[in-house]
Amino acid sequence: IALEKEHPEFNDPNSPSKRVGGEVTKSFETVPHQYPMLSLSNSYSKEDLVDFESRLSKLFDGEITYTCELKYDGVAISLRYEEGKLVRAVTRGDGTQGDDVTTNVRTIPSVPLSLRGDFPSFFEIRGEIFMPKSAFERLNEERAEAGEALMANPRNTASGTLKMQDSKVVASRGLDCFMYSVMGEDLPFDNHWDGLHKAREWGFKAPQAKDKFIAKCKNIDEILEFINHWDEARHDLPFEIDGVVVKVNYFNVQEEVGYTAKSPRWAIAYKFATEQAETTLEDVVYQVGRTGAVTPVAVLTPVSLLGTTVKRASLHNQDFIENLDLHLGDQVYVEKGGEIIPKVVGVNKKVRKSDAQPIEYIQQCPKCNGVLERKEGEAAHYCTNENNCPPQVVGKMQHFISRKAMDIDGMGDETMTLFYKNGLAKNVADLYELDVLQLFNLERMGEKSINKLLAGVKASKEIPFERVLYAIGIRFVGQTVAKKLAKAFGSIDKLMEASFEELIAVDEIGEKIAESIISYFKDEQNQEIIQRLKDHGLQFEVEKKEEGEQKLEGKKFVVSGVFQSLSRDELKQKIEYYGGQNVGSISGKTDYLIAGENMGPSKRTKAEKLGVPIISEEEFIKMIEN
Repeated sequence: IALEKEHPEFNDPNSPSKRVGGEVTKSFETVPHQYPMLSLSNSYSKEDLVDFESRLSKLFDGEITYTCELKYDGVAISLRYEEGKLVRAVTRGDGTQGDDVTTNVRTIPSVPLSLRGDFPSFFEIRGEIFMPKSAFERLNEERAEAGEALMANPRNTASGTLKMQDSKVVASRGLDCFMYSVMGEDLPFDNHWDGLHKAREWGFKAPQAKDKFIAKCKNIDEILEFINHWDEARHDLPFEIDGVVVKVNYFNVQEEVGYTAKSPRWAIAYKFATEQAETTLEDVVYQVGRTGAVTPVAVLTPVSLLGTTVKRASLHNQDFIENLDLHLGDQVYVEKGGEIIPKVVGVNKKVRKSDAQPIEYIQQCPKCNGVLERKEGEAAHYCTNENNCPPQVVGKMQHFISRKAMDIDGMGDETMTLFYKNGLAKNVADLYELDVLQLFNLERMGEKSINKLLAGVKASKEIPFERVLYAIGIRFVGQTVAKKLAKAFGSIDKLMEASFEELIAVDEIGEKIAESIISYFKDEQNQEIIQRLKDHGLQFEVEKKEEGEQKLEGKKFVVSGVFQSLSRDELKQKIEYYGGQNVGSISGKTDYLIAGENMGPSKRTKAEKLGVPIISEEEFIKMIEN
């Protein structure tokens, strides 16, 4: 340290001196992830795992190898290495961007600052930063001696420590890190198991078979055997785990199985049963979301659970309440779903009072007195007063301005609530007609923030149609569905005119989505809002491509297997760029199957049976080049 101060020209960001900390970070920069940090689908029952394995066997032709590994209870982190040096450490954030915490992560001894061996010139590696039980106990002993409040649990302590400004304090906390996934373009392996083996060779702390922290499995029985072992053995570990992660091992099979908008289809997290507490149900209140969904919430006598105080818990819907036979004043059992969200899981009926009143589900919206409706086949009740119910109106505006929708700079959730309460905006079209003089009269609205807001409104008019379609908030139309609809119909006008049959003909658009779209565009108030947004210049049709970019217009492709010159994603991008459409499964409407290596035999058989042309990667490239 003394030498580096004396000769700053030789100071290295990965010097061993960084292990002890000392740098102070006033604010953590938000940076985008090169590869999205998707969350995993959670399971709380072994039946879900059986369904998961069964579903994958239908999606992929051939034998599937799985890996099972421990689900560490800490903070997800993404580490970026260039030429064998750590250059950046970023938290998960919202999955697309997170906080740069590199200075603090450099103090963690198990995170290598420089690598050894045959590492790629660039790659990212994902893992979990956690606090070992011994470090947590030592910290609480020190705090108790100092008369300070004790930390609640290792996970929350690790999370808080990672965002501390003084890296010297971070270094003293004894954090640790297990890696669980390597990502990059030129990786020297083709499966997850070998990737973790390589990571250990390069200097990372990663699970290995000899510790039984990871195992290869061929079927559901072996998966359940691993889970059952760790459900008991986890209590003997020197760190906390809250479940087991099951992944498809080979990358080509992962690509074949694919992703949803939020999570990979090839992985699932099984959560162990969590701690329960017993407390009193004092009342039931009802929350209204932006879609009008009404959620009953239990008001509880405060109770400690996993280091936090629980006062409320979701009751989900009317069926849930009736199945539990809930009465006011009941002693109920509460646990945390995934050890995060409190939920009521049972009732101690032995101590129920004889005069206890059963919970009767409300018939009118608690916010606007609108009539509640429960459609056939759905669990939730919805407020029908869609355009005048305050939580729905504000919620729709908050959704509209959100980052993945219109991404209007200078506006946030609190701003929408402020606009609504002050009568400046009653719907999303009003945001393009804001009165500047009225804005100056609002609290916390100065000239600088108003200029930023108005610039953000103006810039949002360039947002592409698929995101505008997602932003207007049609029920069941998420990002993926909006993209497919924009691609299929090309403009809002054609979408508004589409029949039920035309809608369900679009890949992955089912009856429920089609009915919701038709219902939305039938509403005169929605029609008026769309027209006003059009008048303000928002993008309501797909950007016209240059001549020559529509060579594949109207053609539907299925991409399957592993390819040489292009990745599967690059092939799909080219299909869309040239006006074609990617579909997930082969049918009589499929125009081409692009076949790579290791393609499942059933896809080829089905294509041949239906007369779908099977072409190679080279033939596809010639098709677009010609």
